[in-house]
Amino acid sequence: MGLNYLTAKKSRMEITEERFRPILITKGRKTGKEHSVMLRAIKYNDKIYFSRHKPDGDWFQNAMANPQVKIKYKDSVFIGIAKKITDDSLNEKISQLKYPGEERANEKRIAIEITLD
Repeated sequence: MGLNYLTAKKSRMEITEERFRPILITKGRKTGKEHSVMLRAIKYNDKIYFSRHKPDGDWFQNAMANPQVKIKYKDSVFIGIAKKITDDSLNEKISQLKYPGEERANEKRIAIEITLD
């Protein structure tokens, strides 16, 4: 059973981990149906970040077309608004936090920032 954008409620649980693997739920830009994908995420300065090499992924494009997203983590659902990060230094910081000590932390990435309701 899918989660309904109109009836999903903000969870009382908070995300405390800096790095975690939630399910990002976006609304399809073409179909309008929910699209779920498990991704590695970063919590930084009370925001949630997801990143990738290029903006060609469905989840990324969906979040840009329909910025209201949901994050499912540990049986809780969080509702938020996504926006593309245009600050290169913030994108670099997110990569460093996402891949600490790894060579790929230095690769250029594009990120979205989720502000939770």
